[in-house]
Amino acid sequence: MLKKYWQTMKAEAETKYIFVTGGVISGLGKGIASASIGYLLKARGYRVTIQKFDPYINIDPGTMSPYQHGEVFVLEDGTETDLDLGHYERFIDENMTARNNTTTGQIYYTVINRERRGDYLGATVQVIPHITDEIKRRISAVNSDGAYDIVICEIGGTVGDIESLPFLEAIRQFSFDQKRGNCLNVHLTLVPYIESSGEIKTKPTQHSVMRLREIGIQPDILLCRSKLHLDENVRRKIALFCNVPPEAVVEALDAETIYEIPLIFERQGLGDLITNLLQLPRKKAKLNALEQFVSRVKSPHHQVTIAICGKYTLLHDAYKSIVEAFVHAGVENDTAVKLDWIEAEDLAKNEPPERRLRDADGLLIPGGFGERGIKGKILAIKYAREHKIPFLGICLGLQCAVIEYARHVCGLSEAHSTEFNAQTPYPVIDLMEEQKRVANKGGTMRLGAYPAEIQPGTLAYQIYGCRTISERHRHRYEVNNQFLEQLQQAGLIVGAINQELNLVEMIEIKDHPWFVGCQFHPELKSRINKAHPLFRDFVRAALKYHQSKR
Repeated sequence: MLKKYWQTMKAEAETKYIFVTGGVISGLGKGIASASIGYLLKARGYRVTIQKFDPYINIDPGTMSPYQHGEVFVLEDGTETDLDLGHYERFIDENMTARNNTTTGQIYYTVINRERRGDYLGATVQVIPHITDEIKRRISAVNSDGAYDIVICEIGGTVGDIESLPFLEAIRQFSFDQKRGNCLNVHLTLVPYIESSGEIKTKPTQHSVMRLREIGIQPDILLCRSKLHLDENVRRKIALFCNVPPEAVVEALDAETIYEIPLIFERQGLGDLITNLLQLPRKKAKLNALEQFVSRVKSPHHQVTIAICGKYTLLHDAYKSIVEAFVHAGVENDTAVKLDWIEAEDLAKNEPPERRLRDADGLLIPGGFGERGIKGKILAIKYAREHKIPFLGICLGLQCAVIEYARHVCGLSEAHSTEFNAQTPYPVIDLMEEQKRVANKGGTMRLGAYPAEIQPGTLAYQIYGCRTISERHRHRYEVNNQFLEQLQQAGLIVGAINQELNLVEMIEIKDHPWFVGCQFHPELKSRINKAHPLFRDFVRAALKYHQSKR
């Protein structure tokens, strides 16, 4: 036990920490900045992980509307997390765990439970030291086994927000306790351009840094979001008033693709600057693969249009992983994927499917919850099935495809999901048996990675090229096996099943060039350097369909 303790202490002592904070306004892109820094360090051969500290009191974003917080990104272990975890995984190609995402709610929940057990021996429980100590414990815990050289910690929110203060105080204390050269603070800020006067203004950045310094944190590097290049005079002014060297003032310009941001940073020497400040050996970054990827994103030879019919299409962040999966798949097909966002409710009320889908080269129905928009999704699926348009249904998209098939091919006109109609005589989609006893909504769905067996001779087998796969899930409802034989006799094909639970994982249909539904979320496992097989093949089918129309 003592040996293990000292091994843990040694691992922690040798770990380098980068804290990423944000100022002036929210939404500047701390997640992308953190992921880009991670990419540059991993490209130098360092072992890197990233964790996110979110200042909201929810335990996790699992019960939050996508309009509140964007998509919920699900990890291999079933943890529901902030969408920035998706950026981390896509950029550094590392699977995250529950330790990589912490919220204020989790911190207080843990501390209050300890207080109830009497762990604090009658002491008055306070923000300092008890809350800040728990935050510091979690900073260390992400690398308790010493698997990483560098831990990047993104602090959610904006400097000056009340809810962020405990996290900022915790990283101040944590940095104070570390040896010099083991911690680094990167502050992302805004340098706006005022068109009426034709001036770049540095004052917001100065005030943001001033707030940080009042807390006791001196930034080592400033990442300056700007529409325009910062000339030498502006850099020196920011450096002077923010107490950093001019070379530590780094432009974070708007980019044509987010995957170019590591290259923009590297051209300004950010990777070498970080390794110097952390007293790490300077190594040359291997960026050839990323450069080629970005080149293909910018200059594809083909283009297809994919219609996405959902209920949160006004906020594209609700489907962030799907958007990025199409970028990855487009690169592997040398094809730009143009997304046509269709509000499912509008399709049911105002716009007939033939008007919105006649120019589409493919249709995707994403996951979701609730009855709103279901009619429009079913209409869109029917049109794609009948007109041989390549179709991909994800989670609820698969369920809607089964409902559509049961109604219009099997003749079960009142077929539905019990999520939307508990009294349907044909519940082709039904609540999982174990879900019927669930009372609390948070963290109780079928979550995380589950295996599936692909059936030989199917399109699914052709796409994956193997029998056993593992994919991430987030749902409560499943295909009802009581109707499976009837559906199959009418031409529905089961492409993959979970044998242990005897659940349908993928479906296809006969006499259609490319029609696939999956109960899992393939978008969650797509990466820069390896597009998910389903998205890659879907884009390929859409390109073939597009070329056949021409």
